[in-house]
Amino acid sequence: MSTQPWHGVVVASALPFNADLSVDFGAFADHVRWLAENGCHGITPNGSLGEYSCLTVEERAKVVEVAVEAAPAGFSVVPGTGAYGSRESTFWAKQAKDAGADALLSLPPNAYRADDDIVLAHYEEVASAGLPVVAYNNPLDTKVDLSPALLARLHSAGLIVAVKEFSGDVRRIYELQELAPELDVLVGTDDVLLELALAGAKGWIAGYPNALPAATVQLWELSVAKDLDRALPMYRDLHSLLRWDSKPAFVQAIKLSMDVAGRRGGACRPPRLALPADVAAAVRKDTEKALANGYR
Repeated sequence: MSTQPWHGVVVASALPFNADLSVDFGAFADHVRWLAENGCHGITPNGSLGEYSCLTVEERAKVVEVAVEAAPAGFSVVPGTGAYGSRESTFWAKQAKDAGADALLSLPPNAYRADDDIVLAHYEEVASAGLPVVAYNNPLDTKVDLSPALLARLHSAGLIVAVKEFSGDVRRIYELQELAPELDVLVGTDDVLLELALAGAKGWIAGYPNALPAATVQLWELSVAKDLDRALPMYRDLHSLLRWDSKPAFVQAIKLSMDVAGRRGGACRPPRLALPADVAAAVRKDTEKALANGYR
């Protein structure tokens, strides 16, 4: 099923910290191997779930190096290149290539509302590193909307191979398929998985496999196979949990779900704080419900 490094279930990985909030690189390597053992197809280190914006230059580089070294054969590494400046994003794109990564996940410039020409120039720089580029459309956070027309322009220029669609608008995939039929659309937020998989998404850059890898891979496979008799009940069972992936506190929520599921989630680096008690209780309840239903 996974024919390109960005196809299939590519996990937006959480990053474990020690008690002093230093990066636990050994635990991260173990997590990469565990995700592969549980059927995931690849990993995206240094995405927002990996708290890249809170890492030093040295830590961020080592995260990619550790992911590449820990990844077994056939398990792709698609690092994030998010940064305020195009030169910084290109630096991370080149670092990922030098480390042996397979492709890149690249946000548009997001220090301000960049126009279409600026976005195109940005992706020209990132693509110059020489790895395939998956654009990341997250207009809620970046305030830059990679519209279907703009994505078609970027693809036509040979700058991107796919898009992680995080807008939450499940209608966009149809316009994208009309304007750029060769551009791969990837599910970008866990709670629209079924809708986009049925419409032809080629991959899922996913948060909740960090806690429930086997179940989420199974849900992906049933969804792309259009086996609704099995996929829809499973999706309904898991949807209250998957919705946490699209909320502002998604990093803390997914790490808490990992803890509840018996995986190492742990604390986040500031400025993220621990979840308020009522929110933590809700995440815990949703996770325990999934576990009680046999999802792992």
